[in-house]
Amino acid sequence: VTGGSSGIGKCIAIECYKQGAFITLIARDESKLLQTKKEIEKYSVNDKQVVLCISVDVSKDYEQVENVLKQAQEKLGPVDLLVNCAGTSVTGKFEDIEVNSFERLMAVNYLGSVYPSRAVISTMKERRMGRIVFVSSQAGQLGLFGYTAYSPTKFALRGLAEALQMEVKPYNIYITVAYPPDTDTPGFAEESKTKPLETKLISETSSVCQAEQVARVIVKDAIQGNFNSSVGSDGYMLSLLTSGMSPVTSITEGLQQVVCMGIFRIIGLFYLGSFDSIVRRCMMQREKSESTDKTE
Repeated sequence: VTGGSSGIGKCIAIECYKQGAFITLIARDESKLLQTKKEIEKYSVNDKQVVLCISVDVSKDYEQVENVLKQAQEKLGPVDLLVNCAGTSVTGKFEDIEVNSFERLMAVNYLGSVYPSRAVISTMKERRMGRIVFVSSQAGQLGLFGYTAYSPTKFALRGLAEALQMEVKPYNIYITVAYPPDTDTPGFAEESKTKPLETKLISETSSVCQAEQVARVIVKDAIQGNFNSSVGSDGYMLSLLTSGMSPVTSITEGLQQVVCMGIFRIIGLFYLGSFDSIVRRCMMQREKSESTDKTE
C-alpha cells in the first residue's frame, strides 16, 4: 500500500490485515510509518502476519521504487494486491496556482502510481494473477472549480487503468479504479484550509465519508476484480454516468449503465446547473464587495 501511513491508505492496510494479509506500507515519513505499523498490528488474525515499512518517495526515482519493491517481495513473497494510494492536493483558481504545483501533483498523483505498478506487473504476469488498485477521486470523474491542478492528475489514472486492464486481463490480472468522495482524512483537513469559497460550497452539496467505510468498499471491489469502485449513491451515479468505454465486470453492470444513463444524465445536469449558480453567485458577491471597497 503506497501512501499507507495515513488516511484511506492506512485504512485499506488495516482492512487487508484483518483478512490475514501480509502488508508492505510505503510512504515518505518514516516516523508515521512506524506509528501506523503499531496500529495495524493490533488487528492481526495469526502470529505469522508481518507489517513491513519502507520509507521512499514513489514519485521521484523509478529505479529506487523498483529496488524497494523487489526487496519487499524477497521478504514477504510476491505482491498479490498493489494499492496505489499516494497522493496530494492543491486547490485554488487556475491563475493563482503556482506552475510548479501542476508538475508536482502530476508527479505524485500520476507517476507515483505508474512507478510501483510498473515494478510489480512483470511478476504478476509470470504468476498469472494479481490485483492493482488506483485510488483516484470523484474529482477524477468530474472537473470542479478549484481543482485545475488536482483533477487532471486523477483523470490520468483512469486512462492508465483502462489501457493497462486491456493488456493484463488475459493474464488474470484485474485493475480497479477507486473514486472516493470527500473523505475525513488528514489530507482532506489540510486541503480544506485553502479551498476557495466556491469549492467549499460545491463540496458541501455532498456528505463527507469516513476513511474506514471507503477502505472496506475498495478492498471488496479489488478482491472481486471490479474495474470501478464507488461509495454511496452519488458515487454510483457518477461512475455510471462516466462509464464511457470502461470495462464491465458483468452483463448486469453493463445493463444498469444502459438503462440508467439517461435519467442519471438529467439528474447530473441539475447538479451542474447548481454548481454554475454557486460560481456565479460568488463572483457577483466578490465584485459587489470590491466595488463597495473602492467607493469607501
